[in-house]
Amino acid sequence: MDVFDKLKILTDAAKYDVACTSSGVDKKASAGGIGSASACGICHSFAADGRCISLLKVLMTNACAYDCKYCVNRRSNDTPRASFTPRELAELTINFYRRNYIEGLFLSSGVLKNPDYTCEQMIEALRILREEYRFSGYIHAKAIPGADSALIARLGMLADRMSVNIELPSQSSLQLLAPDKSKHSILAPMGYIQNRIQENSTDLVKYHHAPKFAPAGQSTQMIVGATPDTDFQILNLTEGLYKKYKLKRVFFSAYMPVAENALLPAMDTKPPLLREHRLYQADWLLRFYGFTAGELLDGNHQSFNPYVDPKCNWALNHMEYFPMDVNRAPYNDLLRIPGIGVTSAKRIAIARRTSALNFTGLKKLGVVLKRAQYFITCGGKVADGLKITQDAVLRSLMSETAFGLYGQNLPEQSVPEQLSLFEQPSLIQSGISREEVQRCLTGQI
Repeated sequence: MDVFDKLKILTDAAKYDVACTSSGVDKKASAGGIGSASACGICHSFAADGRCISLLKVLMTNACAYDCKYCVNRRSNDTPRASFTPRELAELTINFYRRNYIEGLFLSSGVLKNPDYTCEQMIEALRILREEYRFSGYIHAKAIPGADSALIARLGMLADRMSVNIELPSQSSLQLLAPDKSKHSILAPMGYIQNRIQENSTDLVKYHHAPKFAPAGQSTQMIVGATPDTDFQILNLTEGLYKKYKLKRVFFSAYMPVAENALLPAMDTKPPLLREHRLYQADWLLRFYGFTAGELLDGNHQSFNPYVDPKCNWALNHMEYFPMDVNRAPYNDLLRIPGIGVTSAKRIAIARRTSALNFTGLKKLGVVLKRAQYFITCGGKVADGLKITQDAVLRSLMSETAFGLYGQNLPEQSVPEQLSLFEQPSLIQSGISREEVQRCLTGQI
């Protein structure tokens, strides 16, 4: 099998890994090196449908010793298999970068032979990039659960960001669908990575030029919809991961049926994309708005309302806190008002120091009054002509499309597709051909 065929198989097999993340690290190439990474993000190019195409997202191999029932690369699945050699992967990456097709590398892998062997192959590919090609661009590497800590340590010194996929939110789901994995094999490397990252700001702080372990932090991914786990369980686990392991991000991936199994949703089940979206919104509230998982959901309400975003849903269920006077409410309380975000809350806190705010002033500060007006007063007064009824508030908080669907089943959604190197729109609008890959491998730039 030539490299072009490998590339088709292994980029397609990698599409289930979420990689829409900014770099989180500032790094420029040293003299004679190439590539760079910016803390504000490495994403500069987008396909015609809006998907970011800045990373070469690929697997080292899709041959896997594990038999996770939800995974397209599982051992028992009849699918074409391929494996890159470390040299092939490094040369593809560096030549794609030189041709301005990519900004960095997102590398994951199936478990070939065993976790240690797989990790060694990934390390060698990154070593060639970093040491032989002196590539200073962004690299995100997936740690292999079960690999020796010494190998995780070496991988973390070569990558900018690391991640360990939890995949399933509960131990019972893991035992049922991924019997080859265990909670310990996933959380142990996550804890080790966190301890090593902590050293970057403690033990190494006095050695400014010392290499750092995964300087852009670590993240994880959970599959949503493959198991009966509720939003409440997922959100509580998310909150715990942020607190214990100081993760940069928790990603959610709507389950797309790829295997016929009695333990999984039927093959014609549509991916729960709206549920994934609501979890991302709730994740934002945990990280930037001061909410806790227990406030957004509880034992009696374990799933989000799909028609209203989590913040609005919380406000509707806690009307005892409203209306708030924007001229007096503390900053943390302002963040809980629908229609007021972090930026507009900061602007309100600054502007009200010099003069009392009215509704016209709030609109100029960026407040979305269509939602906020039902939950605020200005100097004790509500908006002129406003009649607050349950239907009016609900309609205001919903999009027009959502309101039209309220009380009905959601329409069928088309199966989402992720970026492919070989289909339109692609990294190159004309697609990457076999000859193009061969030219990259031979350095004919």
